[in-house]
Amino acid sequence: MSRDFEFEKPIIELEARLKELKKISENGKIDLSREINAIADKIITLKEEIYGDLEPWQVIQVARHIDRPSTLDLIKLMSPDDFVELHGDRLFSDDPAIVAGPGKIGDFNVMFIGHQKGHDTEENIYRNFGMPHPEGYRKAMRMMRMAERFNLPVVIFIDTPGAFPGIGAEERGQSEAIARNLAEMSQIGVPILCFVTGEGGSGGALAISVGDLIFMFEFSVYSVISAEGCAAILWNDPNKSKEAARALKMRAANLKELGIVDEILPEPLGGAHRNPQQVAETIKQTIEKHLPPLMTMSREELLEKRYGKFRCMGKFCSEEELENA
Repeated sequence: MSRDFEFEKPIIELEARLKELKKISENGKIDLSREINAIADKIITLKEEIYGDLEPWQVIQVARHIDRPSTLDLIKLMSPDDFVELHGDRLFSDDPAIVAGPGKIGDFNVMFIGHQKGHDTEENIYRNFGMPHPEGYRKAMRMMRMAERFNLPVVIFIDTPGAFPGIGAEERGQSEAIARNLAEMSQIGVPILCFVTGEGGSGGALAISVGDLIFMFEFSVYSVISAEGCAAILWNDPNKSKEAARALKMRAANLKELGIVDEILPEPLGGAHRNPQQVAETIKQTIEKHLPPLMTMSREELLEKRYGKFRCMGKFCSEEELENA
């Protein structure tokens, strides 16, 4: 799988030139510092121009980048010594497409849950390309119930093309597992913070997205269906995927305007895959800012606010209704 985008070709060419000039300069024969600085500045300018005006289909490509930080990448950066991965749904088996376990962010003990993709073909096959089976969603719910017992806030990372549509998954109750998570997450009595870190696809994403606050990175996507799936259904033509991407309004700005997500989080220049450490730090700061007020709420206040948040989606609300939601 390619790690480069077509629209990044000018940047890639300049980066190759910069690397070449640095190598020549390191030999000490020629001072190329002026040329090196000029190209470095040009690369930054190009990145700002290109990433400041991406088409919806290009945003999807960035969201799916194979080097984009995964759930385990982010957890290792934020909780390197405290995270303990737990396995299994206690009903059928473990699902590597969802990872979960307790950890720590700053002064907060939390329960981490998230979709898990791979960074190469072998790992993607093992992780089923981040597409969970029913046991994955049941494992996630088991961890949420555990978090509730121990009064641990839940931090969720969303990055999946969708729930796995295979025969075995359907036989084991894929739709029931997703529906049950939607119902039960609305009643989990501890704060739930959701982060759309990459690709939020269909019910496979929504099944772990019923949170008190939903954050979305600027080059992630969140939609009822993939652009390819939409094109196949509406036009029976995969070449219409770019058109579908525009129509679906999958980007963070669209979803913030519609009230689906609460806040858009900035990414490193050129996308999250260029600086995972910065992404992890952004998440950590966001949690430390928004979690304390939620922790002071009673269970009844928390659930009422969560209920109001989702009730306001899909309808026009007055400003007063939104403030009280």
